[in-house]
Amino acid sequence: MVSILVDADGCPVVDLTIAVAKKFKLKVTLLCDTAHYMQRDGAETIMVSKGADAVDFVLVNKVNKGDIVVTQDYGLAAMVLAKQGFAIDQNGRWYTSDNIDQLLNNRHIAKKIRQAGGRLKGPKKRQKEDDEKFEKSFTNLCEVVLRN
Repeated sequence: MVSILVDADGCPVVDLTIAVAKKFKLKVTLLCDTAHYMQRDGAETIMVSKGADAVDFVLVNKVNKGDIVVTQDYGLAAMVLAKQGFAIDQNGRWYTSDNIDQLLNNRHIAKKIRQAGGRLKGPKKRQKEDDEKFEKSFTNLCEVVLRN
């Protein structure tokens, strides 16, 4: 059975994820650290001790082949893909073997720029259209995964 795991710390689409998963009768597990604890009807919550990447490591150890992970963390997405899971970000972009290397490289370059004292533009303010785009893409991903 396909499960949906959500890297819930700071995730803006938790409620949308649960709503879409409910339509497909899929189990949702929210993973968060003690600083971001949350509970939602329709989802199990696993709380993890606070620490760098603590949630990521617990989450990746729970992923099975075919599971779907909602995350904005490229490193976590890469580990999910390695375990033959599916990963999608909060904007509806699917992480794939075709785009993950470039995304990780961009993250590395941005880190180097920040370490050198440079500044980068942050993400745009989230709009209703972003939620609609996520919902459509996530619904499509659930359909694709359940067909296989």
